[in-house]
This record gives sequence, structure tokens and C-alpha cells, in this order.
Amino acid sequence: MVATAIEVTVSGVGCAQQRGDPTYNPSVPRPVYERDGPSLRIDEAHHNFHTASGRYRAFAELARKDGYRVSASKVLFGARSLAGCDVMVISNARGADSDMGAAQSAFTDPECDALLAWIRGGGALLLIADHAPMGAAASRLAGRLGVEMRNGATVDPGPDGRSRRPGIIDYTRATGLADHPITRGRDSTERVTVVRTFTGQSLSGPEGSSSFLDLPPTAVDVLVSSLDEVAAAPPEMRRSAAGRSQALAFELGMGRVVVLGEAAMLSAQVAPNGSRMGMNDSGNDNRQLALNILHWLTRKL
Repeated sequence: MVATAIEVTVSGVGCAQQRGDPTYNPSVPRPVYERDGPSLRIDEAHHNFHTASGRYRAFAELARKDGYRVSASKVLFGARSLAGCDVMVISNARGADSDMGAAQSAFTDPECDALLAWIRGGGALLLIADHAPMGAAASRLAGRLGVEMRNGATVDPGPDGRSRRPGIIDYTRATGLADHPITRGRDSTERVTVVRTFTGQSLSGPEGSSSFLDLPPTAVDVLVSSLDEVAAAPPEMRRSAAGRSQALAFELGMGRVVVLGEAAMLSAQVAPNGSRMGMNDSGNDNRQLALNILHWLTRKL
């Protein structure tokens, strides 16, 4: 039953042919910055699956409307290249554009050194790494942050194992959406009540970190190297994801870090079958979650 259900997810929202939704125009009723907000850069120097003008266009536009000064970061990380940056967003970095090398580390040790020094000095990092092979590509940087990425595909077949959308997880106040400034927002109008994720991977954080998306007790990590292998994965390649997370927040020195184990939640994409993924999907508060994450990172929460 689980394999059949997972197959539905893979053929639906899990396709690499997903594209940004050109019809989605995010709104920001109350921008946190009227003008000249923090500098926010979206990494495009590491074979990123999501870029400011591509699958993360809606996220970039949302941040601009909230007053952030958004640009693409097309150079490797170093003290000089990070100077003047307030928020760095890394979404689905890969070791190469090809499937063959995608799981290789996307970041060198000197880049990790530079990023950690920048965060400790007051920088804010939003690191997003999705299902395999994205977790493997980001694991060197994640490990330096104290975050363990399982680098599989996280699904929730449900208590009876019969969910037809096991890769789509709805987090509510009753089912894993934890109380945190990010989920509370500035006031009741920004309170997040439903967050929807689309497969992704599971995480565990360092001591002192807060999880605000707690995976359900029935969640499972399928330890495959790509999403195409999920349906056929044998039982020995499945691990319980109970007690793990898809969203972590913590402070590091003078800076702040948010790590997400799923990328589509902050996007607005369309799959080949027409299904929507992210802020453009109905019945979720993912748009507000994206804003609240940025507000927390820049100490407005």
C-alpha cells in the first residue's frame, strides 16, 4: 500500500520538470520595511535548483515587496563576497547540474569557514536542502552548523499506511506545527495555522535549536539516492522519522540560522500534471511562513 501511495506522489509533485507559477503574484499587506531594507541574496553559485529568477521567483518577489533588497549571489562564499549581505538564502545547492555529480558536496571547507564566521558576526542564513541528493550536497555545511540531514525522502503514509499523498504533509497546531516566534508572527493576523510540505527530507538540530515543524510519529525516511527510487525501496531502506523535524531555528554567535528540509513550501510552482506546490497551493499559510522566517532572521520577531 505504501509503495503504491508513494508512487502517486512521485509521479505528481516530485517531478524535476516542475516550474515556477507565472500567474502567482504574492501580496504583502504590511511590509516590515518601507524602503532600504536588509540586503537579501539568493545563492546561485552552487548549481542551485532554485534561483531568484527561476523556481524561487515568487519567494524573491515576496521578499522585495516586504522591503528587502533582493539580488542573486553568483560567486563562491568568502569574507569579501559576504560583505554587505544581511541574509543569505541557499536553496537546493548541488554538487553539479548533472544527476551523476549532484550529491557531491556543493561547498568547500573554506566556504563553510567563511559562512560560519559571517553568521557569528551577525549574518542570517536560510539554508534549504530537499530530498536526496540535496541533503548530501549540503551535508558538509549542515554538519558545520550542527544539523544532521538524513538525505532520503520523507513521507507520511499515515496510521493505516494508505495515504494517497504521503509526500504531502500538513502541519497544524495539533499535528506538529510548534509554537515559535516564526509561527506566531508579529500579531494574530500573521499567525501561521497550516504549513504544507512536499516530500523533502528530515533533520535533527544542534543543542539549543528549536523545531517548528515536527514530523508526525508515522513519518518515514526512505533512504534512496533520488526520488525516482522511492516506490521500489525495500523495507530495509526505510527508517522512522518520528521525533525529527523539517524546520529548525537557532542562534549562532551574533547571527541567526533557519534550516528547512523541504524547498517547495517557500516557492510557487506547478508540476507537469497541473498540481500546485508551495505558496500558490490552496489551504496553507506558507506565504506567511516565508515572511515570518525572514522577519525572525532579521530580528523583527
